[in-house]
Amino acid sequence: MNGDEAEQRRARVYGADPYDPGPREGRIYAELTGGPLDGLLLDVTGWTREEIDTGAALITGLGRFGPGGRALYDLRPGDPGHFDWVSDMP
Repeated sequence: MNGDEAEQRRARVYGADPYDPGPREGRIYAELTGGPLDGLLLDVTGWTREEIDTGAALITGLGRFGPGGRALYDLRPGDPGHFDWVSDMP
């Protein structure tokens, strides 16, 4: 296991059970970078290429708009393993 794999195993997954927040074997994850969800993993297992390219609007109470707000993340160009924060929205 290389350093990136070891780090990913310690990371928490967005939307996971708070009592068992780690990644699961056989799943595909992208790391959220920047913004209120920085460092969390996003489970993109089963997403189509189009869905990945579109990015994600993720519900979070940690952003600028508080509970019910969303953090917008776009795929990092040339790096399907990372989604970069763009902004928050209500």
